[in-house]
Amino acid sequence: MTATTIYQQHLAKTRANFTPLSPLSYLERTAAIYPDYPSVVYGARRFVWAETYARCQRLASALVARGVGTGDTVSIIAANIPELYEAHFGVPMAGAVLNAINTRLDAPIIAFILNHAEAKVLLVDPEFSGVVKQALEQVDHDILVIDIEDTSFDGGERLADLTYEGLLSEGASEFDWSLPADEWDAITLNYTSGTTGNPKGVVYHHRGAALNATSNILTWGMPQHSIYLWTLPMFHCNGWCFPWTMAANAGTSVCLRSVRDEPIYRAFREEGVTHFCGAPIVLNMLANAPDHLKDFSQQIKVMTAGAPPPAKVIETMEGMGVEVTHVYGLTETYGPSVVCAWKGEWNEKGPEDRAALKVRQGVKYVALSGLMVADPETMEPVPSDGETMGEIFMQGNIVMKGYLKNAEATDKAFKGGWFASGDLGVMHPDGYIALKDRSKDIIISGGENISSVEVEDALYKHPAVMEAAVVARPDEKWGETPCAFVELKPQAQVSEADIITFCRDHMAHFKAPKTVVFGALPKTSTGKIQKFILRDRARELS
Repeated sequence: MTATTIYQQHLAKTRANFTPLSPLSYLERTAAIYPDYPSVVYGARRFVWAETYARCQRLASALVARGVGTGDTVSIIAANIPELYEAHFGVPMAGAVLNAINTRLDAPIIAFILNHAEAKVLLVDPEFSGVVKQALEQVDHDILVIDIEDTSFDGGERLADLTYEGLLSEGASEFDWSLPADEWDAITLNYTSGTTGNPKGVVYHHRGAALNATSNILTWGMPQHSIYLWTLPMFHCNGWCFPWTMAANAGTSVCLRSVRDEPIYRAFREEGVTHFCGAPIVLNMLANAPDHLKDFSQQIKVMTAGAPPPAKVIETMEGMGVEVTHVYGLTETYGPSVVCAWKGEWNEKGPEDRAALKVRQGVKYVALSGLMVADPETMEPVPSDGETMGEIFMQGNIVMKGYLKNAEATDKAFKGGWFASGDLGVMHPDGYIALKDRSKDIIISGGENISSVEVEDALYKHPAVMEAAVVARPDEKWGETPCAFVELKPQAQVSEADIITFCRDHMAHFKAPKTVVFGALPKTSTGKIQKFILRDRARELS
């Protein structure tokens, strides 16, 4: 039994000295201090913080009046529009859990999510009414469906009698909401991609959401009142916690329905965007956009994650005046949890060397307690030599509560007091990690491990290559060989032999692809290349 110390005598938590951490408090504070500052922009629709706060209160009030409360799931399927931003506050203000659904899922998977989450309410953007209508036919319980109306979108159909604005009209703008009783209470539910079966429901708590939201500001050095462009889907890890970050920052969220180069560059110019997030595929799109679009004068910062960004893409973006910060994380870690923290002395290096440094995933986020690369069997850390591969493990407040209604998967993920990422990487002597592959993406050729990421990085250096992905192709002699899928830049012409020779000139010959397939690459809604589809195609080649 632990002895009582002098610091445990009449020094208990009380209402005066302890408040549960929650990002909801950020909205309340900013609305009180900066009520007339811009909060959300979407085309001609403009809101200030007092309006956003009042709308979130009305949403919470109306949901409660309709019987929604603690432990209930409110789902939403929507593009990056103001209503999805508001749901990140209004739903948990009602005590409920927000479930933002991937907009590119098919009807059976959407139905699975609604059933598994036991969704009580579903908010529907008209763009996705068709697939939602099919999904609802497969749902096994009653759901209150609410249509979001968007006059800027031409299409879709009504699925319900009640609209989002109609729901808000039922609520009170002075709704007396409260913080969660426990900061460990669930705030959101996010589903994994489910490429190898049904997706798993990742549960976030208020504490982790609050900590990662502020960690984003510290990590990025965001000035107050930053102007953030929504190119990253808000459904993806709750937009890496940036809806809550922007409330803490008292900044402006500029919403975009679709991610294309012209509206992004227009937002840069017209809205004075200072920050945005996006997968490397978004950066690649912007880097290869027509030069006449690239007309902006302010310094812009981008945070990128997903597949490791090719060094060439980073170099090109920074040459345009867009400062790249590379982060790494998973749905299970509230999005970004590792950052390639920049050091001033690296500024003296040339563009190519700086880009090579920025490719590394880096060190733990301010809100992450533990990060290691270790042998997954023994849990012993690998040598910090930049060569020995191991699995990446995380630990801390921005690791999920667990998987909803899936004890087996939760126990498997939490191994020896750590979260097992399933990603393979190395630890450099300076303490920075570098991701080498997902464990399933490592190519084992003739007994040698080949990182698909390393081969892809070489491919992106070729001037004709727009996008590239490398997977294993079965081979009778070698077991597996690298197979490259390449999308060329417009009007570019290059042969398979040219690509293979180029790679052999830039890396060990055994790592170079033995096969090159040209064509467009399949992607997820967040811009990640769907390697499981490419693996199937590579097997069909054999």
